[in-house]
Amino acid sequence: RDEILQKVIDVTASVLKVDPDQVKGESNFVFDLGAESVQSIELVSAFEEAFEIEMDPDAALEVQTVNAAVEFIAGYLDG
Repeated sequence: RDEILQKVIDVTASVLKVDPDQVKGESNFVFDLGAESVQSIELVSAFEEAFEIEMDPDAALEVQTVNAAVEFIAGYLDG
């Protein structure tokens, strides 16, 4: 999971244009990192590309935190 977490942090920092050090496991994409709806969609696409998976877009947009994204993505990778 550490590898997934690091990739999620890197992708999040890149898409939201924040310092990777600001992105923590408990960080909320909207409240802590300032993601707007368009950026949330960009994040989903970036995660799909980074991990070479196709996620359910509605379910993916309900993911609120970095840790939740790691678990969500891990579910696709483990499946």
